[in-house]
Amino acid sequence: MGTKRCFALILSAAFVTQANVAGAETLVLNSYGGPYEAIIQERIIKPFEERHGIDVVYDAVGSAQQDYAKIKATNGRPGFDVAVMTASQSLQGCKDGLLEKLAVAEIPNLASLSPGLSSAAGPCGAVHEVQYLSLLYRTDKLTSAPVSWADLLDPQLTGKIILPTFQNIMAVYLLEMMSLSNGGDLIDNIDPGFDAMAKVSAQSVGFEQSSAILESYVRDGSVWAMPFWNGRAQLLVDEGVPVDYIRPREGTIPLIATLNIPVGAANKDAAVKFIDFFLEKSSQEGWVTGYRVGSARTDIDVPAELQRRQVQSVAGDKSLHLPDLMLLQAKLPEWAERWERDVVPHAN
Repeated sequence: MGTKRCFALILSAAFVTQANVAGAETLVLNSYGGPYEAIIQERIIKPFEERHGIDVVYDAVGSAQQDYAKIKATNGRPGFDVAVMTASQSLQGCKDGLLEKLAVAEIPNLASLSPGLSSAAGPCGAVHEVQYLSLLYRTDKLTSAPVSWADLLDPQLTGKIILPTFQNIMAVYLLEMMSLSNGGDLIDNIDPGFDAMAKVSAQSVGFEQSSAILESYVRDGSVWAMPFWNGRAQLLVDEGVPVDYIRPREGTIPLIATLNIPVGAANKDAAVKFIDFFLEKSSQEGWVTGYRVGSARTDIDVPAELQRRQVQSVAGDKSLHLPDLMLLQAKLPEWAERWERDVVPHAN
């Protein structure tokens, strides 16, 4: 083959490859890093790409609150097509007109979700997992297992606690549970919660936003107890880290996690396909067994031992306290300022 013909064929192949890449459908997914990213890549993203031929660009930047702030600041054009957030942002985004309403006609698997959980997330959110705020502790460090949120004030935990920053919804839920446990409530009478959190802060070594960083403290044994999502806690248990976790006797708050589409998303068709894929029975089974969380689908097949420690429904479970999420969202700016003023300065 002549040199000119060989060069022409190579050049032609390059143009074809570029055309295919340029024509490929793309989805930008904003979510979390750490174990979450590794598991979602394996259990959801890779099989989705294989089925639909859509390239997923993974954007592991920001908390749910920060993600929604970006959606709001850009008037619904944040640069990603699907955001993993919580029911609070989902409800607020619907109210603000910044998130797309999701319909069964386009996303058939929405019809298979628990009506109670779907209602809690509102018409703009697809509930893809459910967790709860647990109390995680080192089994090899504490003389006895904790049973209550008040056990965070045990003197043996002085300097052995790490707390989330207020930008992590874990901090908000812990504040509310400390309020409820000390004579207050989840929204209107929150003063007992701030008083209690000032004392817990004095027991702590500081604050971190990322769950992955929070987790590192308990892994290396420098921290003996902390609030943590139960799914992430179960991953540590399964890995053999000397930890366990409880749903304290005062109860806890469920985390209803949602998939949302900003109104200005560039790839809405791909976003709809991704959400429907994530909600499929087989996808939910893969996600629940991989990330160790609960599902809004009641027809999935998962091990009984895993189901026992997960949230299956918020209805009728007296150990779960679900605040009015719209009121909560409205309170967050005020509470954030108070947290920085009244809680953070007490940390060691």
